[in-house]
Amino acid sequence: VQLQASGGGLVQPGGSLRLSCAASGSGFPIRDMGWYRQAPGKQRELVSRTRPGGITYYVDSVKGRFTISRDNAKNTVYLQMSNLKPEDTAVYYCNAVGFRGATHWGQGTQVTVSS
Repeated sequence: VQLQASGGGLVQPGGSLRLSCAASGSGFPIRDMGWYRQAPGKQRELVSRTRPGGITYYVDSVKGRFTISRDNAKNTVYLQMSNLKPEDTAVYYCNAVGFRGATHWGQGTQVTVSS
């Protein structure tokens, strides 16, 4: 599975961005799709994940501000980020996990929240 992420950028505090990640290639079907992030000097953390059946997970710090969605027909996962804060600044990585546990990563996309 190849993952192509897009949608990062520079935004002011309180602004919004939408990240997209499209999966292609072999290794389908995919069970989980989600987003991790890594800020400078910090460990990579799981931000949000979606599983079949509409099961979703959000790290506490983004609950109520971020929304994950998935278009299975397009093999694409989205992360709508609203009310962004400077502490959301990080490189965001798309992640996919197959039903047999194979894990795939996309290239990172930088999100910078700054005035």
